[in-house]
Amino acid sequence: MLRALCILTPFALSAQIGLTPGWDVQKSIDGLMAQARRMAAMVDEIKAASWIEKGAPEAYAEQAKSVKVEVQYLTRATSELVKNPDRMGVALDTYLHLQTIETLLESLSEGVRKYQNPALADLIEGMVAENENHRARLRDYLRELVANKEVELKVMNEEAQRCRGFLIRQPPPAPPVKKK
Repeated sequence: MLRALCILTPFALSAQIGLTPGWDVQKSIDGLMAQARRMAAMVDEIKAASWIEKGAPEAYAEQAKSVKVEVQYLTRATSELVKNPDRMGVALDTYLHLQTIETLLESLSEGVRKYQNPALADLIEGMVAENENHRARLRDYLRELVANKEVELKVMNEEAQRCRGFLIRQPPPAPPVKKK
C-alpha cells in the first residue's frame, strides 16, 4: 500500500500549477495560425529575385526564400502546438520560428520599400507589429510551461527521495523457511 502511495503521490501533487487555461491557449494559437496564413500570403507577394536587376543585393533573394520556408515551419509548428499545447519543445519551436520570421521580414521590408512597393513594405511592417502580441503571449506561455515543469520535477524528486528513505528504513524480509 505504501509503495503505491510512493509511486502515485508525485503524479497527484504535480497538477499543472499556474498554467494559462487550455481555452485561452487555444485562442492564442488560433490567432497565431491565422497570422501565419496571412504572413504566407504576404510573403508570396515579395518578388526579391526581380530586385537584383534593379541593383539589390542577392542576399534579399535568399532572405525571401528563407522566410517562405520559415512560414511553412511556423504553420507546421502551430498545428503541432494545437495538438500538444503542453509540450515545451513544440512551444519553443513555434516561438523561435516566429521570431526568425519577424527578423527576416524586418530586413526584407527595407528591400520591398526600396525595390518593389512602399505600400507592401508598410503592410509587412504592420503585420510584424501586430504579431508582437502573439509572440509576447507565446513567450509568456512558454515561461509558464517551464516554471510548471520545474515545480513538477521538484515535487517528483522530493517524493522519490521520501519513498527511497522509507524503503531503506524497512526491515529486511524474513529468511524463507526451509521445508523438511
